Amino acid sequence: MTTMRVASDLAAVMVPIGYVGAAVAGVCAIVAAVAIIRGSGAVTGGAVGLWIVGALMSVTASFAQQWLPLILACAALVAMLTIGGVVRAIVNASGVERPQRTPDEPLPAAVKPAVAVSKPARATTATASIAIVP
Repeated sequence: MTTMRVASDLAAVMVPIGYVGAAVAGVCAIVAAVAIIRGSGAVTGGAVGLWIVGALMSVTASFAQQWLPLILACAALVAMLTIGGVVRAIVNASGVERPQRTPDEPLPAAVKPAVAVSKPARATTATASIAIVP
């Protein structure tokens, strides 16, 4: 096989992987924007972490000189983080707060043990080859 044939065969596999990676990165960017709007830092971090995986998958398309998947993945994250931050700022500025959850019934009080717990007795006999001095 010639080098061009091998490159063509690899490109036939790598480019679809790149587009799938860009799609995964786009979905993760949308999830990150929604998480920023809702104020959930943990979900935002997870979504951006998965976005990194999708962006790395989209880099595989660059093997065939296809840079569009990587550009789309990066643009999606930048756009969604910007939109999420702006909407979050608007929500914070409007003064609308999320309602606090109240439990339906209070939690039961802790029950004290009926038997008093005593300290274990200190051993006075030596059980090792080195004597223990109290």
